[in-house]
Amino acid sequence: MSEHFATNLKLACSHYRSISEVCRQLSMNRAQFNKYLSGQSHPTSYNLKRIGDFFGVEDYELGLPPEQFARLIGARTTAEAQRSQSDPFAELFQPLHEHCGNLSRYCGYYFEYANSMSVPGMILLSLVHVREERGRYLFERQERQERSSSANVQSEDWIRCRYLGAAFQLQDRLFMVDYESLTVNEISQTILIPSFKSRITRLNGLKIGVSSGDRRTPACTRVVWEFLGVEINRINAYRQVKLYHLDDPRIDDDVRERLSVGPISNGLLEIE
Repeated sequence: MSEHFATNLKLACSHYRSISEVCRQLSMNRAQFNKYLSGQSHPTSYNLKRIGDFFGVEDYELGLPPEQFARLIGARTTAEAQRSQSDPFAELFQPLHEHCGNLSRYCGYYFEYANSMSVPGMILLSLVHVREERGRYLFERQERQERSSSANVQSEDWIRCRYLGAAFQLQDRLFMVDYESLTVNEISQTILIPSFKSRITRLNGLKIGVSSGDRRTPACTRVVWEFLGVEINRINAYRQVKLYHLDDPRIDDDVRERLSVGPISNGLLEIE
């Protein structure tokens, strides 16, 4: 690794427009990355895996003899390019990836509070996880609501939804686009106002989607994202994911106010 790593890293970076682009997509410090390129230092095991994942190679392959590594990455880069060129979706969204800002400070878990699109007058609390993967920012949103109002709700009485999506920071807004992965019957978009404070607490925004009822009415609601941390007790957090009445004491006044202020009546706008 010590003998060939820097040479192979330079070759891998040559497939990108600049070192700055690589560092930005990896969310790595440029000065430290330059030390890797010059051979002055070597990455930790964690950073080595990140670099390998980003370039689509195994950790040990970064230490192969340069000639062997060149053939390896050349073949994989060609295959990647061919797949990208044959996929119109990849071509369509490539400019978004190139202009997307660094969302590393937003990675972690959130509670999302929203006016329910399916049960008007209720607040839906969801669990969101934003993460970085190979220079891209992805997120998962878990929702559930009980079919019955009975206090003894069994597991089969819950409706569960799992949304998977991508996050982009374009100029001064965060754009979150996702789809419901269990039924694949809905795409939603959330736009958040980023935090300009040193510590993220709550983010305000709007979400557009459809209700889960028979009419599948398009609707728009205010949302509040509450930052929970990078590592949390997911079981305890997921137990709180459900519908709440507007006057439920577990929903604080600040959240209620953020969901109700402004021109959207009752926090929810239905589009007929």
